[in-house]
Formats: sequence, C-alpha cells, structure tokens
Amino acid sequence: MSLQLTESAAGKIHSLLEQQGNDALHLRIFVSGGGCSGFQYGFTFDEEVKVDDTVVESQGVKLLVDAMSLDMLKGAEVDYQTSLQGESFVIRNPNAASSCGCGKSFTPAESSTGCANAGY
Repeated sequence: MSLQLTESAAGKIHSLLEQQGNDALHLRIFVSGGGCSGFQYGFTFDEEVKVDDTVVESQGVKLLVDAMSLDMLKGAEVDYQTSLQGESFVIRNPNAASSCGCGKSFTPAESSTGCANAGY
C-alpha cells in the first residue's frame, strides 16, 4: 500500500506549486529524527529525483519520497486541514504507535523498519 493524498491535500499542493511558478518542482515528503515524539514529518519542494526516491502519484500530484521515509509512511494518508489553530498538512500514519498533539511528530510502532530501528 502506498502513500495517499486526500482531495484537500492535493488541491493545496497544486495551489502551492502554481505559486512557485516552476513546472519542474515536486513535493518531497520525508521523515527525520526530532520532534516531541522522536520522528517528525517534513515537506519541501524539490526539482531533483534522487536515485533512492520513489515517485508516488496520487490525486494528480507527484510526490518524492526517499526509501527510508517511504518505509515509515507506507499506507499513510496526507490530508490538509483548516481549523481554529490554523491550516496544516496532517499525516495519518498506520506505522505510528503514537503521535504528538500537534500531529507533526510520531513514535514508530515496534514492528516498523527503517530509521525507527536504525539506532539513531
């Protein structure tokens, strides 16, 4: 099962890409160490598709995900929500044992592979 985007997230990404004015840009989603729960989600625009990247297409958007991050994001859903606290991307990750209150970081489930078991 691959990473999926909701219609709301895809619409926001299309809007952000249009604002950038560069047709070669793609959204990169990654997982890195840090955050209040151990690992955090990151988003950036990138023109370069690296050797270990997987290009995930969902809702007409191409996402770039490195191999280690993809392993921790398999089956996850990326949404874009607007609330009283503001607007943000939210990841619903079945590989997370727990998430922080803001939804920006997570603790991986023990059965997960990748950077969760890499000894960082």
